[in-house]
Amino acid sequence: MTTPNDLANPVTCSRWALHRRLYDWVLGLAHCRYATIALFCISFAESSFFPVAPDVLQIALTLERRDRAWYYAAVNAVASVLGGILGYMIGMALWHMASGFFFHYIFTEQTFVKVAGLYNAWDFWAVFVAAFTPIPYKVFTIAAGVFHISFPMFLLASVVGRSARFFLVAALLWKYGEPIKQFIETKFNLLTVLLIALLACGFIVLKFL
Repeated sequence: MTTPNDLANPVTCSRWALHRRLYDWVLGLAHCRYATIALFCISFAESSFFPVAPDVLQIALTLERRDRAWYYAAVNAVASVLGGILGYMIGMALWHMASGFFFHYIFTEQTFVKVAGLYNAWDFWAVFVAAFTPIPYKVFTIAAGVFHISFPMFLLASVVGRSARFFLVAALLWKYGEPIKQFIETKFNLLTVLLIALLACGFIVLKFL
């Protein structure tokens, strides 16, 4: 979340302004002739380096064509997982050359170190939570390659998490249409965190039963 103190920082303010311009540009793609291709490309890129979440474009497209809600969700999920594989490959093969770029423009080194700790403790669940919740998925895809996380495990967690996220968005928009848009944009991230918390509680209960 951006605070007044953050906006007083010229670097942070500049990044926020760039993110806002990219956000508006992504929204504008909803009205172009190749909007579905644009959704695929944005979702693919967001999994490793692009800062704007593909949900933005998926929401805009689905509100215009609710009958294609599931199609847009599928495009988003497939592209995101493929982009995640690219992120994994970047981390595994190119991190020694690309780390400076990512730490400067995409995420902080402190965030990357925290993700490393999560991988050490949780493996599959670290990827799944990142794929499903607002935690930046790109950090986890690249870190998975850097730390040589099992690729089949990474792929399975990505497919399940990304699909669950984008199909949940599709289901809400298909069912409720425009009235649910503001909820998704402002409360959806909280909803995903709560769902993960409930899932974790369920596993804990099963463990003790």
